[in-house]
Amino acid sequence: MCRSTRHLRTLEPVHVLHDAPLAPLTTFRLGGPAARLVTATTDDEVIAAVREADASGTPLLVIGGGSNLVIGDKGFDGTALRVATKGFTLDGTRLELAAGEVWTDAVARTVEAGLAGVECLAGIPGSAGATPIQNVGAYGQDVSATVTEVVAYDRRAGETVTLTNAQCAFSYRHSLFKEHLERYVVLRVRFELEDAGGLSAPVKYAETARALGVEAGDRVPLERARETVLKLRAGKGMVLDPEDHDTWSAGSFFTNPILPAEEYAAFLTRVAGRLGPDVTPPAFPAGEDGAVKTSAAWLIDRAGFTKGYGSGPARISTKHTLALTNRGEATTEDLLALAREVVAGVRDAFGITLVNEPVMVGAGL
Repeated sequence: MCRSTRHLRTLEPVHVLHDAPLAPLTTFRLGGPAARLVTATTDDEVIAAVREADASGTPLLVIGGGSNLVIGDKGFDGTALRVATKGFTLDGTRLELAAGEVWTDAVARTVEAGLAGVECLAGIPGSAGATPIQNVGAYGQDVSATVTEVVAYDRRAGETVTLTNAQCAFSYRHSLFKEHLERYVVLRVRFELEDAGGLSAPVKYAETARALGVEAGDRVPLERARETVLKLRAGKGMVLDPEDHDTWSAGSFFTNPILPAEEYAAFLTRVAGRLGPDVTPPAFPAGEDGAVKTSAAWLIDRAGFTKGYGSGPARISTKHTLALTNRGEATTEDLLALAREVVAGVRDAFGITLVNEPVMVGAGL
C-alpha cells in the first residue's frame, strides 16, 4: 500500500547561491551554471525547496551525487536542488538511507556490519537516493532485489508518499521514478539485507566468479567480494579518481540493448555478415518471449570504437569502451558529439540504436 503524509509547513532553504557552477557537482565536470542553487540537508529543507519552485513555476533540477547527469553548456535556468541529507540506520537486517548518503560509503558500512545484498554494488559513485531511480546494478546485483520501500515527495499530490517495491515498478535500469522524473523526489530508501554469517549473497556474475576463483552460486566472505568488485571497477576506470580522466565520466554511458526474439535473429544475421559466421555476440536471457540482452560495450568495440577512441577533449575511456570521458577541457557539446558518433556507428554496423543511460538536462542526442 502507498502511505502518504502531507507536509503543512514551508521552510526557507539554508544555503542558496546564484549563478552557481554545476560542473563541479557532476562526475563529468561538465555543464553551465544554475540560476539558483539550493543545498538541503534535511528532508524538510528538500520539500520546502521543491514546494517553493513549484509554487513559483520555477524549473527544478534535483542533484545527488551527479554521477548520472549530463548538463548542457548553457546550464540550467531554474533552481538546482542539491540533496545533501544524511542518515544511515540499521535495525537488524533492515537498512534505511537518507537520499544524500554517499552510496559507496553506505555499501562499505553494510559489509562491515556483516550484511549481504549490496556488496557487489561497491564503488558505484553517486548518492543513495539515485539508486532506485536508475535501479542501479552491477556484477549480478540490482537494488531492486533488496529495496523494500522508497519514501519520496510527490510533487503532483503535494505530499510525502511511501512506495513499496512493487509500486516502484523496477526493470532493467528503470523504475517508476525514472518514468516520472519530474514527479517524485526521493527522500529515503529502505532495504532488506541478509545475515549470511559474514558471507556474500550467491555470486551471480561470471566475471566476478572468475575473479574470485569460485563457481556461480557460491558465497564468499563479504569483504572479499567487495574488494574484488572494487578492483574490477577500478580496472575499467569506474571508481572515481580526480587524477584519472578515465573516471571523469558517468560510468556506462549506454544501456545494454534488450532485443525481442525477431530483432535478435536479425541482429545475428548482421553480425555474421560483418564479422563472420563464427562470431557470437554476448547474449543473456531478458524476460519472456525470448527477448535477449546483448552488450553495448561489445557493439561499440566491434563497430570500430576502441578504447581511447577520439582525438578531441572528449574520448572513449582508455579502460572501457562503454565509458565516454572528459579529458579535462571538454564541453558538453564535445561529449554529445562523440556520443552521437558512437550511436550512428553502432546503428550503421548492427542496426541497433544505443540509448544513453545518464539523464540529460539542457542536452540531448
